[in-house]
Amino acid sequence: MVYLIHNESKLSITQSAVAGGLASAVTRAIAQPLDVLKIRFQLQLEPIQEGSKYSSIQQAVKSIVKDEGVLTLWSGHVPAQFLSISYGIAQFATFEKLTQIYRHVDSEFYSNYKHSINFSNGAIAASIATLFSFPFDTVRTRLIAEQKTNKVYKGFINAFTNIVKTEGSAALFKENILNGLEFFQRRKNIGSVIESTLIANLLAGGIAGLISKTAIYPFDVVKKRLQIQGFQQHREFFGRQMYCNGTLHCIKLTITNEGFLALYKGYGPSILKAIFVSALHFAVYDEIKYFILRIQS
Repeated sequence: MVYLIHNESKLSITQSAVAGGLASAVTRAIAQPLDVLKIRFQLQLEPIQEGSKYSSIQQAVKSIVKDEGVLTLWSGHVPAQFLSISYGIAQFATFEKLTQIYRHVDSEFYSNYKHSINFSNGAIAASIATLFSFPFDTVRTRLIAEQKTNKVYKGFINAFTNIVKTEGSAALFKENILNGLEFFQRRKNIGSVIESTLIANLLAGGIAGLISKTAIYPFDVVKKRLQIQGFQQHREFFGRQMYCNGTLHCIKLTITNEGFLALYKGYGPSILKAIFVSALHFAVYDEIKYFILRIQS
């Protein structure tokens, strides 16, 4: 199947938003267990080795299923879906709108500088999407971080209201880190190609996921650790807890007490998820887009 890249501009902003939201929902549902594993590893202060709560992906899966039940692998799935859908809608709609504006105002300029334009558009789109979806990320982290046999929150809504009530609404926006690399890398890999295929989208999306995740991963570890500040007393079941008061303090404590590589805890399941989700997400998004185009034509 062959697609023409220039057909993207024929989609309305609403259609682009719907395509982005649906693609996010599908990939999130499939990849949620990898997200749970990643966050559990990120929050563990002990080394990822024999004798710790979690020592490997296989051991962690067995431990979680045995101690908390198989459904724990889908902990935080509801806010995670809201996170993915809201992020997907905001990101893709913003990106497509900005791209349409550039093409409408000066198509020649866009053609000559599309890599740089796609980078800036991707950064802006990701910034807006991150701000819009970040509260769901915090709630998701809390639900994954709690022990399922001794729950603190009764569900997504209860967690949301409880956090706002006890810690203030600002707690939902702890460490709102921006990232526009994935869109740029995907466009960079196939931006010079006139026609793209499903395989090209899968490969480009996978490469984008690998590069972007590796670059920003330490900040994700720090973000997750900051998101559970004020919640440590409910996590004694998992081992030692970290108490920090900001990004730099958290980075310093992590490196001092655990070593630099601790900033890459959970990297294994994270990179598996990044490659899989990025590739599938962009591929599904494009398939939905062209399905809509076929219906319109």
